Amino acid sequence: MNEVKAVARRRFLTGSAVVAAAAVTAPAVVKAQGPISMRWQSTWPSKDIFHEYANDFAKKVNDMTGGDLKIEVLPAGAVVPAFGLLEAVSKGTLDGGHGVLVYHYGKQTALALWGSGPGFAMDANMLLAWHKYGGGKELLAKLYDSIGANVVSFPYGPMPTQPLGWFKNPIAKEEDLKGLKYRTVGISIDVFTALGAAVNALPGGEIVSAMDRGLLDAAEFNNASSDRVLGFPDVSKVCMLQSYHQNAEQFEIMFNKDRYNALPEKMRAIIANAVEAASSDMSWKAIDRYSGDYAEMQTKDKVRFFKTPDAILKRQLEVYDQVTAKKSTENALFKEILESQIAFARRATRWEQDTVVNRRMAYDHYFGPQGTLRRT
Repeated sequence: MNEVKAVARRRFLTGSAVVAAAAVTAPAVVKAQGPISMRWQSTWPSKDIFHEYANDFAKKVNDMTGGDLKIEVLPAGAVVPAFGLLEAVSKGTLDGGHGVLVYHYGKQTALALWGSGPGFAMDANMLLAWHKYGGGKELLAKLYDSIGANVVSFPYGPMPTQPLGWFKNPIAKEEDLKGLKYRTVGISIDVFTALGAAVNALPGGEIVSAMDRGLLDAAEFNNASSDRVLGFPDVSKVCMLQSYHQNAEQFEIMFNKDRYNALPEKMRAIIANAVEAASSDMSWKAIDRYSGDYAEMQTKDKVRFFKTPDAILKRQLEVYDQVTAKKSTENALFKEILESQIAFARRATRWEQDTVVNRRMAYDHYFGPQGTLRRT
């Protein structure tokens, strides 16, 4: 009996030693593999708040994975030019990137429908709702497949309505746009060309120097914070606010498809949730930063802001309809995406217009000329 017990004890101790050895060595194996590293590039200069948004997303992923995935984001031009991001990520030159879909307009005009236009009365957040719940996600995957782009795309980060742009003098009528050397991108190229402007598409980091050298008479980029830090107030003191040319734009987070699919399922789930977290955080940060820079451009930089006349806004809508009708006859996928957006917008904007109160009355009540909280 004692001999049997001794044999059993030896077996138990041997088994325990094996388990203990496994417990010691297994983590060492995992640790030896190390974290997964990805090299990204944004389409923005390092000083732009947009590059900050790219780093914000990367930090969320890095933190949420506990460092198991480490994304490093380089600024525009570090590896490829801003407009070369899609090709670089697709080929695997970069593992991923941060930009906007409209920058790929030259690859497929339908990509500009994610934000380059009036959004059929939707704002950028509503367009993102269409993307996630109204069929946009599937259409975008189909679109990228149609051009052989080896990428996984996550539109995120709703942008506020963008200004008409920076000019030498206020724009009072459509004729004032005729002959102007003007910067814009995407479908807006076609719209402003039809309005008589001589359009030149340039990435954000090149616009101000082009205006300073006289290569551009006027330009639009995006928002008060970006425009200010990029130096627009140094080359112009007139900014026209409100436009339909980019009323519903959002950013794009892009992965090389092979690199993305090779990630563990749990890590892909973290990325999807990080996209939505970053989307909310970006929109909140934008409200804080844009409003502050808007105020400082008026007080410190002496910029004069004007509202774009309604006649020009109405004309933008008319020309946009003409442009998209033409492209729909040339591009079946463009037409399919357009019709999907219209169907969603018809329902969503009717709900919004009927239920959401116009906040202008409340603003005037508190902060208008006779406002109860107005400061003199």
